Amino acid sequence: MKQDKAYKLLAIQEGISNSAAKELIDLGLVMHGGKRLEIARGLMPVNTIFKLAKPELSVLFEDENLLAINKPIGIASEHIKNNYTLLNRLDKDTSGIVLFAKNEEFLKAAKNEYKKEKVQKLYLAITNKIVSEGMEIDEPILTIKGKSAFSKISNSENAKYAYTRLEPLIIEGKKTLLKVQIATGRTHQIRVHLNSVGLGILGDVKYSKIISSRLMLHCARTKIFDYDIKTPMPNDFHKDFDLKGINLDFLF
Repeated sequence: MKQDKAYKLLAIQEGISNSAAKELIDLGLVMHGGKRLEIARGLMPVNTIFKLAKPELSVLFEDENLLAINKPIGIASEHIKNNYTLLNRLDKDTSGIVLFAKNEEFLKAAKNEYKKEKVQKLYLAITNKIVSEGMEIDEPILTIKGKSAFSKISNSENAKYAYTRLEPLIIEGKKTLLKVQIATGRTHQIRVHLNSVGLGILGDVKYSKIISSRLMLHCARTKIFDYDIKTPMPNDFHKDFDLKGINLDFLF
């Protein structure tokens, strides 16, 4: 069967340029066979039909200083289009709260809060093992920059301090819904720290090699200055846990 590169086939299907098609794939917005297409240059049959995902961006909060967006999976934080300055980044496959500063004065003050590690960040994660008690992880992390950044636990002089605290919330079978709090914001910190103690996050194919419908990691709450931004657990988290009658308000 005749084959061609995925981005070229998508360009023909959508009537767009090759570069525009490649960008859509790189942004994680192209689906095939119910899964996100990962490699733009991969060879595929010429009769392949692609489906374009349309990420839904919802505004959680906005005033004269701050814009808070609920980011879906499949889109990088820096590709959320608006006129303001990005304050925090989530991995493309992580959902949840992304903040933007709307003026220079607030931007400067907010950056200082992040630098001083005063911003409180709470995540929800689903791990593939039973976690019966909380734990703290403070192993230093070294990030190797490149086309695709990779982080690891390291004691080298270039490694940076990182702190993660996790608490089990609900156990179903061999899976645990975790509340994860971080004081630092190293690249892939939660995934690296949890993997270092044998707790792989579902969908983390980069570090834990666990395949799932998505990376089960969600930024549910961020506190900065007097702002307390919250977003509920994503619907696709519910399929792993029977949450009927369980009040998750205590998370906050």
